[in-house]
Amino acid sequence: MNGLQQRVALDRLNTFGLPATAARYLRITSLAQLVEAARAGQLRGPRLVLGGGSNLIFLGDVDRLVLHVALRGREIVAVDDDATRVAAAGGEHWHDFVRWTLDQNLPGLENLSLIPGTVGAAPIQNIGAYGLEMAERFEHLEAVELDTGASRRFSAADCRFGYRDSVFKGEAAGRYLITRVVFRLPRRWQPVLGYADLQRHFGERGIAAPDARQISDAVIAIRRAKLPDPAECGNAGSFFKNPVVDAAAAQAFLAAHPDAPHYAQPDGSVKLAAGWLIDRCGWKGRALGPVACHARQALVLVNTGGATGADVQALAGRIAADVRARFGVALEVEPGYV
Repeated sequence: MNGLQQRVALDRLNTFGLPATAARYLRITSLAQLVEAARAGQLRGPRLVLGGGSNLIFLGDVDRLVLHVALRGREIVAVDDDATRVAAAGGEHWHDFVRWTLDQNLPGLENLSLIPGTVGAAPIQNIGAYGLEMAERFEHLEAVELDTGASRRFSAADCRFGYRDSVFKGEAAGRYLITRVVFRLPRRWQPVLGYADLQRHFGERGIAAPDARQISDAVIAIRRAKLPDPAECGNAGSFFKNPVVDAAAAQAFLAAHPDAPHYAQPDGSVKLAAGWLIDRCGWKGRALGPVACHARQALVLVNTGGATGADVQALAGRIAADVRARFGVALEVEPGYV
């Protein structure tokens, strides 16, 4: 297999900086390389697809083939009266791609600025932030089935997007490598400014009608003020999903905690703020061994030095147990344990 390496360290390939070694490692740099290896049956068996490593927690060495997606390329695909379609290869860095679209005067993804990871990972997680989910701008994606080398196109319906969820975390998990994603950016752009932090940011500056680049800059500033840079302090971003509870559970919860942030959902359920729950349990800024709950954002766990995946898992378990005991709310971990 062209480019196959043995016993490759993954410490620098995951943003938490956790120690792990891949039994076998292949860096995917072209579609032809990927298809050839798959058709030859060289990718069958236990494997892990690795993008930017921002949504994985390595619990130890990886005794399987690690496919590191390094496909590059971005382009304007088509323009019509309603939208501009843009595409990026699966290994492109998400934030760089967002800023590139703005450089082309193509608004639509600005609320998703500074999210770590790759373009290929974005549909798997259906990334979202500051009032926008990726699914709202998604057109289709292209992927290769790793057991056969067959190419497949997935529509939005095929992807079955949900809150931080998709088919690639369910029945299609591990079967495909996403090679290219196409987005539909509206020509009649409207800013998404419903998020309180954005309203506060522009209100303080007297900006009534920000453009897309101003929104991107604001999101970057807000994220940097709240979240640690993985290059300086190992982390995987938001560690827990915001829990969604049914209407009855939400009514009981809010009667007991009327000051809790909450967001009504179209189906009548209510999304609660995981960070608020964790903060009220006293974990913000606290550590358990070499892993801590960040001092500025309770949703983020950080590697304070020398942490292992087991250390991260231990702190996450303690936090989730405390939240359940105090509020009766279950927290779900956002990154995947490997």
